Amino acid sequence: MLKEFKDFVMRGNVVDLAVGVIIGGAFGAIVNSLVADIITPIILQPALKAAGAANIASWNPGGMLLGKFVSSVISFTVIAFVLFLIIKGMNAATKKKEGIPPEAPAPPPSDIQLLTEIRDLLKKEEKIL
Repeated sequence: MLKEFKDFVMRGNVVDLAVGVIIGGAFGAIVNSLVADIITPIILQPALKAAGAANIASWNPGGMLLGKFVSSVISFTVIAFVLFLIIKGMNAATKKKEGIPPEAPAPPPSDIQLLTEIRDLLKKEEKIL
């Protein structure tokens, strides 16, 4: 039962869905911070000043809360990087577990092979002379 659950969780679709949900939540925090901390103060500042409501306790006299927005962006970046490392590790473990050999490098193009053969022949002739 435990093995079946592990196989289910390690399938690509489940992992992709989990990553999507986590990244979506973190990006939602960026959007909420942009609206609440950047756009709303820009829109409300002239209206509140015109209404004479400059002494409201919740009002930020400096206007925007840029620090909160930057904090949201940094949090998103850290979350995305950690997820990248986790997925990279999972992929490496899966390949190693399945015994998939690493891909062999592609052979060089034919013109490079020809030049290599010419170089080798010239080296042989130098040794003979």
